[in-house]
Amino acid sequence: MNYGFIRVAAAIPELRVADCAFNVSKIAEMAKEADKKQVQVVCFPELSITGYTCADLFLQQQLLTDALQELHNLQLQTYNTQCVLIVGMPLRISNQLFNVAVVMQSGKLLGVVPKTNLPNNNEFYEKRWFASALATNIAEIKIADEVVPFGTDILFSDGNFSFAIELCEDLWVPIPPSSQHVLQGAELIFNLSATNELIGKHAYLRQLIEQQSARCNAGYIYASAGAGESTTDVVYAGNALIAENGKIVAASERFSYESQLVVSEVDVERLQAERLRNSNFSNSKSTQTYRIIHFDSVKFEIADLQRTFDKHPFVPSLVNRQASCEEIFSIQMGGLAKRWRHTQAETLLIGISGGLDSTLALLVCIKTADKLGFDRKRIIGVTMPGFGTTNRTYTNALSLMKSLGITVKEINIANACVQHFNDIEHDVKQHDVTYENTQARERTQILMDLANKHNGLVIGTGDLSELALGWATYNGDHMSMYAVNSGVPKTLVRYLVDWASHQLDAFSEIILQDVIDTPVSPELLPADEKGEISQKTEDLVGPYELHDFYLYYFVRFGFSPAKILFLAQKTFDDMYDAETIEKWLKVFVRRFFQQQFKRSCMPDGPKVGSINLSPRGDWRMPSDATEFN
Repeated sequence: MNYGFIRVAAAIPELRVADCAFNVSKIAEMAKEADKKQVQVVCFPELSITGYTCADLFLQQQLLTDALQELHNLQLQTYNTQCVLIVGMPLRISNQLFNVAVVMQSGKLLGVVPKTNLPNNNEFYEKRWFASALATNIAEIKIADEVVPFGTDILFSDGNFSFAIELCEDLWVPIPPSSQHVLQGAELIFNLSATNELIGKHAYLRQLIEQQSARCNAGYIYASAGAGESTTDVVYAGNALIAENGKIVAASERFSYESQLVVSEVDVERLQAERLRNSNFSNSKSTQTYRIIHFDSVKFEIADLQRTFDKHPFVPSLVNRQASCEEIFSIQMGGLAKRWRHTQAETLLIGISGGLDSTLALLVCIKTADKLGFDRKRIIGVTMPGFGTTNRTYTNALSLMKSLGITVKEINIANACVQHFNDIEHDVKQHDVTYENTQARERTQILMDLANKHNGLVIGTGDLSELALGWATYNGDHMSMYAVNSGVPKTLVRYLVDWASHQLDAFSEIILQDVIDTPVSPELLPADEKGEISQKTEDLVGPYELHDFYLYYFVRFGFSPAKILFLAQKTFDDMYDAETIEKWLKVFVRRFFQQQFKRSCMPDGPKVGSINLSPRGDWRMPSDATEFN
C-alpha cells in the first residue's frame, strides 16, 4: 500500500431515465476517467444503469432486458480498465426483483449485493417493485454465462483492505448493514443511493454519514442520484461524499447538470490504528459468516495524493472557535477547581515569565477563582527575573498580573544562582546546561517554598509539546503540584491566549497580544546586545507547528516516521523545504524517546484533547526504549 492510503471515487454520471444504453455509455466514460486517475474503487448511484425514478417501468420486461444487456456492454467497454466498479441496477431472480449493486473489475463480475431495507413512505414505494435481501437465501446467481456470488454477506478484498456495500435506506435504519460489515473486517463502505432533496435534509445526511463512519472506524463513500432523475415529485442533487472516521474529506457540487467524479484517498492504516486502540470495537461479533471475494487492486502514485491535511490538527476551526475555547478552558478550570477545593489550599502559586505558557496558566487560575467565587488575591503570581530576562517579558509579566488583580511578587534569582554556582564550583561565565538549569530549579524551589509558606498549590505551566520534546528542566519547571497546561500543545496555547485576550479589558488585551508576538524562549541565557531575547526555543528544537503535527500523528495513530515525513512534506511544502522537515522530524523522534523519563514522573494535570502523555492514563512507555528510525 501507499502508506496505507486507498484511492476511491464517488461518481455521479449524466443520466436519462430508462435509457440504459445512454446511462451505461456515461458510466463507462467515467470508469475510464477513474482508471486514468488510478482510482482503486469507484461507486455509482443506486440503480444507475436504469435510473432510480423509473417507477412502474421497473415491472416492464423491456427495461429489465435492456438493463441486463447494457450490463454486459459495460463489461465489454471496461474490459481494459483496472479499477473496481460498483453500479446499480434492477435484477430479476426467479420471480423476484431486487435492487442490487453489481461489483466488477476488468469486465469480470465479482459479486452482487441486494438492498436490504426498502423505503415505503410518501416519497418512495420500493416495496411496490422490489424484494428485500431478507426475502431470499440464494447465495449464487447466474448472469449470462457467469456464476456470481449473491447476498449481503460478502466482503471484497485485495489482501490489504476490504470493502462492503449497502444501499441508500440501509444507512438510515437503526442498525445499518455496514455496522455488521465492519465487524467482519470491512474498512470501507460504499453506499449506492438515491436521496432526494428537502430543506435541512442534506445537513442531516452529512451528519449521518460522518457519524456512521466514526462509529464504524471506517471510510464511507456515498454516491447518490443526480439531476438527470425525474423531477415529477422530488428533486435529486447528485451528492457524492467521501468520509473518513467522522469527517467529510471530499464532496461534489450539488445540483450540477454535468457528470462529477469525486476522487480522494482514505487512510486505511489510520482506520486500522483506530480499531486497534478501540478495545470495544470487536465486542459485538456478527453471527453471520461472510464470504471473501478477492480482486487485484490498482497501484497509484502516492506523490499524486488528492487529500489535504490540516497544518494545525490540534487547533479547532474558526467556525467552532467560541465553543471550543470555552470547552477547553472549562476542562482546565474543572480540573484545577477540584484540586484546589480538595486540598483546601489557601492560595495558588504560579511563576509568571511573560511568556505564552505561564500566561495561559494564569488565565486558567483567575477564571477558576472567579468560578469558585474566590478573591483573585488568593492567586500569587511570582515573576523571577534572571540572567536572560528581557525588559519586554519582565514588563509584560508585571503588567499582566496587575491588570488581572492578583497578588504580585518579584524575586530576582541572580544572586541566589551565583551563590549556588560558587557552592558547586561552576564558572558563572560558562553558559552551559548547568548554568541554564540552575535558574529553572531555583525558580521552582522558590515557588515550592512559597507554597509551603502560604498554604498553596504550585501550578505548573509547561505544555504538551514541551512534554513531548522533554523541553523542561528535570525537577525544575518540569515539576509542580498541578499542571493545568499538560494537555494543551503549543499551537493551541497561542490560539487560546488570543481568544482569551478578546474577553478581557482593553489594557489586558494589549498585553496578551504582545505576549503572543513574543518569541518563545526559556530566557536562561543573557539577552543580546540590543537587550532582546537571544535564546529562541524554535531555533533550537524546531518550529512547534511541525512538532505538534508530528506529535499528533505519532501518538494518536502510531504512524511510522516515514509516513509522518511524507504527510508533513505534503502539508508544509509551502513553508519549509523537504530537508528542513526531515531534520526536525529526526529531532522530534530522538527527543521523544530520550526524554520519556521526564514524562514517567510528570505531575497530575487535566487531559484536554485526544492526546495526552500522562503515564497514569494515556501513554505508557519504557524510559529506555530504542528510538525508531
